[in-house]
Amino acid sequence: MLSTEIVSADGVVRGRAGRRIARWRALPYAAPPIGALRLRAPQPVRPWTGVRSATEFGFAAVQNPNGARTGPRTWQPTGEDCLTLNVTAPAHPSSTPRPVMVFFHGGGYLIGTSSMYSGARLAARGDVIVVSVNYRLGALGYVDFSEFSTPERPFESNLGLRDQVAALEWVRRNIAAFGGDPGNVTIFGESAGAHAVVSLLATPAAEGLFHRAIAQSAPADWTSTPAEARRFARRCLDRLGATPADAATVLSTVSAKELCRAGDRALGRALREEPGSFPYAPVADGDFLPEIPLEAIAAGRAHPVPLIIGTNRDEATLFQRFAKSVPHTPAQLKTIFERYEPGTEQAVTSRYPGYPAARTAVRIGGDHLFLRPTLAVLEGHSRYAPTYAYRYDYAPRALHLAGFGATHALDLVPVFGWVDGPVGRAMTAAGGRRAFLAVQDHIQDNWLSFARTGRPLSPWTPYTAERRTTAIIDHPPRVLVDPESARREAWQGIRKCEA
Repeated sequence: MLSTEIVSADGVVRGRAGRRIARWRALPYAAPPIGALRLRAPQPVRPWTGVRSATEFGFAAVQNPNGARTGPRTWQPTGEDCLTLNVTAPAHPSSTPRPVMVFFHGGGYLIGTSSMYSGARLAARGDVIVVSVNYRLGALGYVDFSEFSTPERPFESNLGLRDQVAALEWVRRNIAAFGGDPGNVTIFGESAGAHAVVSLLATPAAEGLFHRAIAQSAPADWTSTPAEARRFARRCLDRLGATPADAATVLSTVSAKELCRAGDRALGRALREEPGSFPYAPVADGDFLPEIPLEAIAAGRAHPVPLIIGTNRDEATLFQRFAKSVPHTPAQLKTIFERYEPGTEQAVTSRYPGYPAARTAVRIGGDHLFLRPTLAVLEGHSRYAPTYAYRYDYAPRALHLAGFGATHALDLVPVFGWVDGPVGRAMTAAGGRRAFLAVQDHIQDNWLSFARTGRPLSPWTPYTAERRTTAIIDHPPRVLVDPESARREAWQGIRKCEA
């Protein structure tokens, strides 16, 4: 491998170049949020002298170590000094600046790491620059402790979201040095990363920092109200054995791992007591995030950039097996529907033949978390900017036999070109490899076309209220108008009870 040196706005960095791609890892986009900067908004990077090595990954955000697993027996180290990003680019020079794709990983704002998403195959296939971003997670990034600020020790809200904006500001300042076009930036993310994309659409500080957006399986209404955020912050404080009077001292001095464990325990209790809630989320604080993103989108106050947004056909089967954060039993669903106007449960479940059978209940739970808010984004954003809907349907035979189908996060496999890697080979051991490779080519070509031009490939056309065009990503792919309209109408017609 040849070393590759780049002069960025912050100094000289040395990455590695292979035959097809060049990589720079763990580039700091903000100062380490440690010591007096813990629970503070990201601060500028201090420029360095000499050459900084960018050949190895740094820390993932503090989290349960299993969340930063990078292989069967390997884990990425975690730590507070995590505000870094990775850049992957084609190794050969280009006569014109390349489109830039910035990825925000998922993991429920609880786990995850950018090191899993280098984007090497996307970069090589599409002649684009791919940036993957670490941001603060859990109690260090998504609990609003600002009410416990003191003049000597202030805290800010929306730290993870602020990190994402800081990363995009770094891209604007520096990406030209890597061959990228700061005037052609597409943000994309999956799950919590897709929620981040939707939140950035409604974040004033992100204006002009990106020009297109892709949201894959966005739980788009996770955003907390200030009252909800305060209630959860106090729960976290209780888990630390602290009081509001000594909160600033405790939050500043407790270990990062202990703080995140307290937050995770408080989250577990919240999920048990209020199925369908998710308090690790940005807060509509009236400041950095002025309002609930779905409300901003509906009113035309979001950034009017072209958007692709969609869901997977069998979102919740993964959670049914491995996590309990998505309500998927009739009893849990009943608790959710009690928050809506009378008659909602019958109105929705009547559109799902077979309910209350277990598999049908799982589908309703997944649709409540992912499809319902995605429909709201589609209906709202399509009035103000080109908006494209999709449903990801393809799963190889082994996943159908195991009862997963096209489950949550499966779309990441073809998007990042993993079908021809160990993950894809394992998934296609029972057949379907050729079809899965075709799906990979199809979804990558559409994502790359969108990054270059703001439009996916024909015949995929924009979604409108009059003609709800939806691309079905399957083998073979197809484009349908208003697929499963009865379920759409059921979810769009429900209203929450007045508080």
